[in-house]
Amino acid sequence: MVSNGSTDGSDRIAESMGARVLRYDQPLGHDIGRTVGAQAARGNILLFLDGDMVIASSKLRPYIQKVEEGKDIVLNDYSGPVNRHEVHQVVLAKHALNALLSRPDLKGASMTAVPHVISRRGLEVIGADALSVPPLAQAMAINKGLVVTTAPSIDVGKLNRIRTKGHIADPLEQLINDDHMRAVCWLLEQAGDRGGHTDLTRQRWRVN
Repeated sequence: MVSNGSTDGSDRIAESMGARVLRYDQPLGHDIGRTVGAQAARGNILLFLDGDMVIASSKLRPYIQKVEEGKDIVLNDYSGPVNRHEVHQVVLAKHALNALLSRPDLKGASMTAVPHVISRRGLEVIGADALSVPPLAQAMAINKGLVVTTAPSIDVGKLNRIRTKGHIADPLEQLINDDHMRAVCWLLEQAGDRGGHTDLTRQRWRVN
């Protein structure tokens, strides 16, 4: 467990139940704990959770089983609310990135959301540092040929602790959107201006 500036005593509860706890008095920043935890992990299967969410082990078991069957990364098959007039920008970003990666079947499933599981092989391919930018890690995983799939959906939208924002802009929304843009930039650097997609029969060189 990475205790990332926690003050609610959850680190002591986890430790009393046998968990290895990495304590940081000050918050490391959003998603940095993933890199820290992955670097310290010793197992062959890495399960990423959020300490603010209570998820039954029976719901997590299918994620572990899929890695045991040979999958490298198993995502939560949760796409967020899409059947509405205005879809949240983060939801759109997740769908757009998967489409660009030629994985529209993943819909809005993303390493940004928990739970998700990574095999030791998957971690070695993408590197622990990439986990601090989850969309980038996902782009790297798919681009490098890792086997990425989903497990039954867990509605983390309902589990996430409600924070009153009023009309104040959510800085986390902009951060996640920026993370997706970083993933897109990385993909274009690797696969060309069209991200590896065909330009069909366009003869652009004929245009002055």
